[in-house]
Amino acid sequence: MTDRLDRMTGPLLAALGAVNALFALIFLAVLLVAMHAMPAAADDCRGENILAAMRDDDPEAYKRLRAEAEATRNGDTLLFRIDKPGVEPSWLFGTMHLTDERVIDLPENARKAFETSATVAIESTEILDPAKAQLALFSKPELTMFTGSDDLSDYLTDEQREILKTGLAARGVQLALVERMKPWLITGMIALPPCELDRKKAGQSFLDLKLAQDADKAGKDLAGLETIMEQFEAMASLPMEFHVAGLVETIALGDRIDDIIETMIQLYVAGDTGAIWPMLRTVSPEMDTDGELADSYAEFEETMVHVRNETMVERSLPLLDKGSAFIAVGALHLPGDKGLAALFEKAGYKVTPVYE
Repeated sequence: MTDRLDRMTGPLLAALGAVNALFALIFLAVLLVAMHAMPAAADDCRGENILAAMRDDDPEAYKRLRAEAEATRNGDTLLFRIDKPGVEPSWLFGTMHLTDERVIDLPENARKAFETSATVAIESTEILDPAKAQLALFSKPELTMFTGSDDLSDYLTDEQREILKTGLAARGVQLALVERMKPWLITGMIALPPCELDRKKAGQSFLDLKLAQDADKAGKDLAGLETIMEQFEAMASLPMEFHVAGLVETIALGDRIDDIIETMIQLYVAGDTGAIWPMLRTVSPEMDTDGELADSYAEFEETMVHVRNETMVERSLPLLDKGSAFIAVGALHLPGDKGLAALFEKAGYKVTPVYE
């Protein structure tokens, strides 16, 4: 376990965060290239809970992590009630963009809030129309592909290229087939458990998509808080070196990355969102030190979480003023002083955590 944790670095953790934030849209793009070469998954591909081992092997580190999690504002639930005088209450719910049955199974209070709401808002309604999403990607191929004379290998050292070549081959993918893909897109293809990719390939809906589909069937109004292009442009704006480092580290970890995903799922199901970022930082102490790595992580969090939070709040306000809205976005957007729950409160709404 110690060796496993020591090799997890900042770029990898940023890549994992990106996978959670953009999984649905990444998969649409990946589906177009190389996915047919991925090997079939085992029946059970869950990893191990890192925190369970940490609690036994390093109780002091675990205690510090729990203290940070408990100090995180709005970090102990997935559901918040949002009130404004004169209108029906609205709801803020944190999702995880996965098909895992533990994620799909809504908590009882969240299910009731969803059923009684008139409007459902998700990050992007374009996930309902894969063809439209693909056309949007094709309109700006430079966001996901190398369109000039350069390719991925131009940004790799000899050592990094060998790591990628070997690691991709172990997954049934030849480096030559993905040389033109931007590194963060490849990370999205390989950083999730094989079971998750298999379920997606089989057409199973991830949580956000299922909520949108259920809302449509029930005749609810459906709204999107972002566009696919805004999300991809945010990801593509981060430095190439940052994305390359994340891809190489992800490949180097192999299937041990499943432990991180499994831990995140268990924290999510428990509503323990305030522990997710501390967990990631704990397994990568370099993130809290000064230097280029910490700066890259801070840039990632600002671009992919905080800036997007401001946009989501701005576009949610008309829905909240109308009332009876169910706003469902990635759970990592909810907690913290710059999280959505705090920002809605700052905007003048009464925000109340709801516990199971």
